[in-house]
This record gives sequence, structure tokens and C-alpha cells, in this order.
Amino acid sequence: MRKLARQFRSSEDEKFSLPTVDDDRPMDINEQEELVRSLEKMHAQQSLQWRRVFAVLLFCYSAFLLYSIYHQTLFPWELRFHAYFMEDVDSWMILTSDWLAVLACSMSIIGLFSKSKDQRKWIWYSFSLAIVLAVFWIYHMLRMPKFRWDVIWLPLGPLCGAGVCLYVDHVLSESSEEVRKLRSYMYAFKAG
Repeated sequence: MRKLARQFRSSEDEKFSLPTVDDDRPMDINEQEELVRSLEKMHAQQSLQWRRVFAVLLFCYSAFLLYSIYHQTLFPWELRFHAYFMEDVDSWMILTSDWLAVLACSMSIIGLFSKSKDQRKWIWYSFSLAIVLAVFWIYHMLRMPKFRWDVIWLPLGPLCGAGVCLYVDHVLSESSEEVRKLRSYMYAFKAG
């Protein structure tokens, strides 16, 4: 009975303990290669997934801006967020700024999916254009008699979109570099 109780206790302990048998045995070259390959594959899948998520968010924002352009062209000043600027800004300037915001979002999307570091400069171009747009909108918002917080998304939308894309690209590039470092740390193990 005591022997059975010891076996039961040891099997219970094994369920909740970390494996200690293989801790001292180094991984052979095939195990290392398999581990690194699985991490590379996992990183590629997660990287693509996160790039798609932020690209879809930017695409939806661009679609909204296209709707805004369409509405401003056919029915000028009917949208409330455009009507605030009716007395200070010409309609063509509103349309141009919305088109530039769509362009900034498009450049961020292109930069997210580009493979080379040179093409990732698209995100930086987008960020620069978003800064110009932010200055334009903030200037005209400050000229209004009363500051309207409900249109703060006009200057911050493309700027935040490009900034988040820069951050996502940087984080994913860093994690890719870590996986590459792991590959360089592989060692040759010879079983004796």
C-alpha cells in the first residue's frame, strides 16, 4: 500500500513540475534547427497578422475619408466636421487635405507590407505628410472662435496612424532580429 501511495504522489508531483531529466543534455544541431525554424515560422505568421490588423484599420479610416471627400464634393459643408471650417477654409482646401490624409494612410499601408528596409521609408514619408496635415488642421482649429474637441481626429488621425505603423514596424523588425540572433547562436554538439 505504501509503495502504491509513493507512486501516486510521484505521479502527481510530475504533473506539476518542470522536466528536469533533459536540462543537462544540450540540444543537437537538428533540434536547434527545428526550434529556430519553428520560431521563424511563428514570427512570420504573427508579423503578417499584426501588419494586416493595422493595415485594415488604416484602410477603414481611408474609406471614411473617401466618403467624406465624396460628401464634401456633392453636398459642400453638410458634414458637421467640415461645416466648422466653412467661413475660414475654402472647400478645395478641405478636399485636398482629405486626399492627402488618404495618401498618408496609403503610404503607411505600403510601408507595412514592404519587404526591404528602403521601401519601409514609405511609413516615414507618411509620417512627414501627417505632420503637415496636423499643422494645417490645428492652425485652422485654433482660428475658430471656440476650439472644437470633437474634430481633434482631423489632425491626429493620419498622424496617429503613421505613428502606430512606425511603432509596429519597429517592434516586428526588432523581434525578427532577435530570431536571427538566435540562429547565429546555434552551436555544434557532438554526441559522445
